[in-house]
Amino acid sequence: PVSSALYGSRFLTGEVGGSVTHQCFYSIMPANKHDRKYWCKIAGNGVCYTIISTTGYTSKDHVGRVSLEDIAENGTFTVTMTELKKSDTGTYRCGIGSTNRDLYVSLNLTVLADAGALGPAELVWGELRGSVTVLCPPGDTQGSKKRFWCKLGRTGCTLIADTDGYVGKSYQGRIFITPQESSGAFKILINDLKKEDSGLYRCGTGRLSGQDGQQVVALQVAAASTLPKRPKFLSGTVGGSLSVKCHYDPKGNYEKKYLCRWKEASCSLLVDADGFVHESYKGRIQIASSDQENGTYTVVMRHLREEDEGWYWCGAKNGHTEHTSSVKLRIQKETCSSQDPETSTLVKPSLSSSLATYSTPTQRSITGLTYATGTVTGSTSTLLPAANPATFVTSPAEIYHESSSGESRLLPVVLPALILLIFITITILTLTKIKLQKETGK
Repeated sequence: PVSSALYGSRFLTGEVGGSVTHQCFYSIMPANKHDRKYWCKIAGNGVCYTIISTTGYTSKDHVGRVSLEDIAENGTFTVTMTELKKSDTGTYRCGIGSTNRDLYVSLNLTVLADAGALGPAELVWGELRGSVTVLCPPGDTQGSKKRFWCKLGRTGCTLIADTDGYVGKSYQGRIFITPQESSGAFKILINDLKKEDSGLYRCGTGRLSGQDGQQVVALQVAAASTLPKRPKFLSGTVGGSLSVKCHYDPKGNYEKKYLCRWKEASCSLLVDADGFVHESYKGRIQIASSDQENGTYTVVMRHLREEDEGWYWCGAKNGHTEHTSSVKLRIQKETCSSQDPETSTLVKPSLSSSLATYSTPTQRSITGLTYATGTVTGSTSTLLPAANPATFVTSPAEIYHESSSGESRLLPVVLPALILLIFITITILTLTKIKLQKETGK
């Protein structure tokens, strides 16, 4: 069995006389940190014979040419085999437990007469619901080859995203492959991290099956998180305004804060704190406020259009590291029709320079968008709820109120009942009359 709590590369290649290093990654929990770690080789009879373990045991055939180092605080243990022989080719296990049948991951080692050994994986830490930055090595400096990010498994490397526009379903809106730098290096940015994102990955250029210019990455997502759950969706109306509240670590020293538009694993810069505004958004987007103490900045978008619907990224850059988060904007058409005009009253907020406040006493769903209870403030610049702006946003469009007229609500219920009662009465009278006529005729 293979557990998500333990993972490592499934394939190793070495050369005769050379060495290989294998890293095994495990979830940091007391049982894993303090239990026995082992490295064993599966024999022809199916038994996995221990080569080395943290109990101090080393097999006679491997004394002096194998070592095991456990770094518990990182959730990693590393096995290095030197002076490789052709007979070292085979299937191995790295695992945790008192026996070699407990928690483990199997891998195949191939020792060739002449083969370059692959370097160890780079360990990248992430926090649940947080973000990570992965640096990928220089590849094709011409930029003609596609850049990709794939997850290593039993059958090879499964594509997650590439610069041809492919993005796996579970990564929609939360992975960005940056453009290549002059050296040919690039970055993979991932946010809204999930537990199942933990695992071994590869980033590179060209073909998935190639080895040149590729980096093996072990992504470890912490099981617990200090980050609160934040809304993933915002709602706006055509012609209206909304605000996006972006969060970053207030202790960090960030050289750039920005908002970009995400599409197909790329992200186009719209606005940043240095004053840049994308040509097509001039006059309708700005970073309105920044709170260094709490680690937030607010981006306001005005004069919303239907084509503004989609994914947006908040970002704060510190050297090579970028802390990001994503949110999806849903746009509602301005014209709202009510099926029963007698049960709703249309209120148009004033678009004067002075603020006009409206109270929404109940929660109503208008064509699929839910406007939460609270006070909504309308003005020419923006409409913001009294609650966290990232929770929901309305716009200077229609706000519906429940009608105070009880009669209009009762009429659709009472009228059919009266008609039914009259029909039943007429039927009974008619049947009674027919019965009397028959009795009279006897």
